[in-house]
Amino acid sequence: MVIFRQSPVALALLALTACAGSPQSAPSTGFDPARFAEWSSEDPAYRLYPGDEITVTVYTANELSGPVTVGPDGRANLPMLGALMVADLTEPEAARLIAQRYSSVLRDPIVEVRATGAASQNIFVGGEVATPGLYPLPDMRTGTLEAVLLAGGFQNTARRGEVVVLRRAPDGSAMMRTVDLRDALSGRPADQVPLRRHDIVFVPRSTIAEVNLFVEQYIANIVPFNEAFGYALANSILNDN
Repeated sequence: MVIFRQSPVALALLALTACAGSPQSAPSTGFDPARFAEWSSEDPAYRLYPGDEITVTVYTANELSGPVTVGPDGRANLPMLGALMVADLTEPEAARLIAQRYSSVLRDPIVEVRATGAASQNIFVGGEVATPGLYPLPDMRTGTLEAVLLAGGFQNTARRGEVVVLRRAPDGSAMMRTVDLRDALSGRPADQVPLRRHDIVFVPRSTIAEVNLFVEQYIANIVPFNEAFGYALANSILNDN
C-alpha cells in the first residue's frame, strides 16, 4: 500500500522556489482553474488497455478468429501478424488497424474487435484520508464517497465540502470538479460522481487552492492519465517521503 504524507521539506522548497522567482510579491495561493479542461460527464468510447481480453473476429477467414489478451506492452499477438499495438485504441479503431494489416495477406478482410474482459481498474485517493494510495475500482457505480471510504475515511482535518475529482480529458489534459460530500455523510441526497478507471480523488485540508500544490508536486509532468500515470504518481509520492 502506498502511503501519502505531505513532506514539510518538499513544501518548504516549493514555497522558497516560488518566492525566489518573484521576490517583490508573494506567490498566489488562489485556485487557478485555467490549468484544467472543462469537465465533461460524457462517457467516452472504451479504449483497450493492457490486460484486457478481446475477441477478434475475421469474418473472411474464420480460422484467424479467436480470443486474445492485450499484453503488458499493449500489443496483441495475432495469427499471421504477430504482435500488434492495440492499447489506447477503441474497438473500431483496433478493428480497422487489424483489417489494414491483414489486407496484405487477405482479400478485403472484414474484422470486428470486441472487449470481453477488462483489466484491473485502479483509482488514486489522496490528501486528507486515512490511508492514501491506489485502490481497485469495485464497479462503475462507485462514487467519490465510496472512494474515500476505501481509503479509510476522512481525517479530522479534511474539507468534506470540496472534495476534488481529477480525470483525463479526451485530449489527455486534466479535468477537475469538486464534490460536496457533507450531505452524503448525513444520509441525504448528494452530488455523487461515478468514478472511472484512473480517476484521482483528492481531499484538501483547508481550501481548494491546495489542489494547485498537489498538481505541481505530483501531476503536472505526468500526462496522460493512465495506469502508468497512477504508478508514477504513487512512486513520486513515496519517494518524496
